Amino acid sequence: MTRFIHDQFTKQYLTELFTPYGQVDASKDITSEVRQIDVLFTPASPSPDNIETLGLLGKMGIYATSAIFEPFRNAVTKSEIRSCMGKLFDIHADLEREAKRNNTRINEAELPYLWILTPTASPDILESFNVTVDEENWGQGVYFLGKGLKTVIVVIHQLPNTAETLFLRILGRGKVQKQAVEELENLSKNSPFLNKTIQLVYELIAVLSARQSKEQDIDQDDQELIMKLSEIYQQQLEEIKQEGRQEGRQEGRQEGIERERRAMIESILQVRFGEVDAQLATIIDQLVAMSREEFTPVLLQLSREELLARFTTK
Repeated sequence: MTRFIHDQFTKQYLTELFTPYGQVDASKDITSEVRQIDVLFTPASPSPDNIETLGLLGKMGIYATSAIFEPFRNAVTKSEIRSCMGKLFDIHADLEREAKRNNTRINEAELPYLWILTPTASPDILESFNVTVDEENWGQGVYFLGKGLKTVIVVIHQLPNTAETLFLRILGRGKVQKQAVEELENLSKNSPFLNKTIQLVYELIAVLSARQSKEQDIDQDDQELIMKLSEIYQQQLEEIKQEGRQEGRQEGRQEGIERERRAMIESILQVRFGEVDAQLATIIDQLVAMSREEFTPVLLQLSREELLARFTTK
């Protein structure tokens, strides 16, 4: 369950970051069999305006005509690496068949690159894939397989602690992720571009807190993340309240708090049910009227049918 939570978060996170710069397909089916890649990004142009804002992650997105991202919450295994590469080669084969149908020849440069994002990776795993590094252009923690394989393993906990790597370190674990969340929170105060991104990070509070409240197993990393995210969430609410007091508008303050709750509720509904359709939209106002401590377990524990039944009968 924890892995599912982080998988959903990561897909939304990468989709939100890359959408301004091109086309993003999350959970894209591949035709050879019923399998999916996590995120496929196709830049709108070879170098979209301001994509450098994403630092090293943005550089990965435009390294080729398209990029496949396969993120892992736990250290990737050899089998998982091979599975990701299998999906990459299936996509290559689809593109080659399409080129053949159109009587054209596929250009190697047009084939997408695979970026496997893992918090850690053992020396044995890296050696077994005969990886190479290019620290001059990519820094530490970025391992390239053979050029023809078009695959790169990114070991997040080996990345330097710089602004350039921030958006990748968000996908790490433990202290690495916690520090990156703090940096992102500070950055978002002066960057409207990041408001939605930080909201996606906030929604992890609700999901992880619900697991904790039901006394399910939750590891130390997630416990620390809950504490940090809760702290940031409360700080933001206090800032909204302070703004309302300074402006002398109690009404404006309350509207700000409600906007925060509404955004979180909509995010959780989308994670659980894929979209917020017309039926689910009708219950949001009632959920907004509840506190976060009240609506979090309701949203996480009830099925779609139970949610609708509980709130539409009132």
